[in-house]
Amino acid sequence: MYLPPQFAETRAQILHELIRSHPLGTLVVVADGALAAHHIPFLLHPNGDGTVSLRGHVARANPLWRHLDGALEALVVFHGPDAYISPRWYPSLAIDGRVVPTWNYAVVHAYGSPRAIADAAWLSAHLAQLVEAHEGDQPDAWRLSAAPADYLEQMIGGIVGIEMPIARLEGKWKVSQNRTRADQLGVVAGLKAQGCAAARAMAELVERHLKPRSD
Repeated sequence: MYLPPQFAETRAQILHELIRSHPLGTLVVVADGALAAHHIPFLLHPNGDGTVSLRGHVARANPLWRHLDGALEALVVFHGPDAYISPRWYPSLAIDGRVVPTWNYAVVHAYGSPRAIADAAWLSAHLAQLVEAHEGDQPDAWRLSAAPADYLEQMIGGIVGIEMPIARLEGKWKVSQNRTRADQLGVVAGLKAQGCAAARAMAELVERHLKPRSD
């Protein structure tokens, strides 16, 4: 992707956190000579050697898994917060009017060579981890063990796992770093005034990237 230096995010911890908080990835592969995109919730899985993999699954009826042999390079895109940014929010608008609207966003691109996994034990462990990640410590949390064993076996038989060791991560945080501190603060105020969770999430990202005071 186009990645101006001021928008580049290279810290693995930050990139991993976006994946954890926005786990629905868009897996893009070349299948039968054409691009194909699949939307899959992924988990980050430490491999024990300092590397990390993405793990997910698809329906066995989905032909995607037949193309995943561990050799074909693929891309998974994770979208974080995003928001329209109005030039009305920039104090610099009153100076010379040389401002335009833009769109702020945070994204992670993960590259690797995914492989398909049909092993029932692997799939059972993966599903348990997936449920745990999203049910968390809720007092009424649902667990895999709550499903009848025969039904669970049937469901596991209907899916195929995907594991992609991450070879490279790219992060782009376009969060008003190219504006003055005054304009950044105007963006924060404008976003917070929207009153929705998506705008608040972007306001927090802009606040984390405020330029230092000049005085």
